[in-house]
Amino acid sequence: LFRMACQTLGRCRFQASISMVQFTNILAESHPGITRTNSVDGRTASVAELNHTLNPCPCGSKQNFADCCGRYLDNNQAACTAEALMRSRYTAYTLLREEYLLLTWHHSTRPSALGLAEDRSTKWLGLEVKRHEQQDENHAIVEFVARYKVNGRAYRLHEISRFSHEDGCWFYVAGDVA
Repeated sequence: LFRMACQTLGRCRFQASISMVQFTNILAESHPGITRTNSVDGRTASVAELNHTLNPCPCGSKQNFADCCGRYLDNNQAACTAEALMRSRYTAYTLLREEYLLLTWHHSTRPSALGLAEDRSTKWLGLEVKRHEQQDENHAIVEFVARYKVNGRAYRLHEISRFSHEDGCWFYVAGDVA
């Protein structure tokens, strides 16, 4: 593996203090088929998969990404609650996943584009869900506070979002700044 990393980097001199996460990132970038045995359960997984599943989810749930919002963003599962959809949408913002945001936006209020790729100055810092209220079978609200920085200046978005459930899927409809 060391020789492979050297070839990947194009040199054999790099810091001896490189972490395993950094090492697997280097390998995964150029050799996505490499596998490694997970020391926790003995399962064989690709380096990219191990690195992806061991990362905490940006939504703040304290779960790893694959078991939390990754189910919705990467595996096309429908969120089972409005709160789960809201958390996955926050995560999509942190990962600049505009397509997911538009797909989960209700057609009646959906913009044509968000321009996330052009706006790299926003850094999302954290999410706190204040409440999730199921109003009826097909409507819910989620109140949250999202912290972020734009060009180094800190902001808070405190919003009460409205969600609608149609054809087995939750959709973001709109939000009111609290």
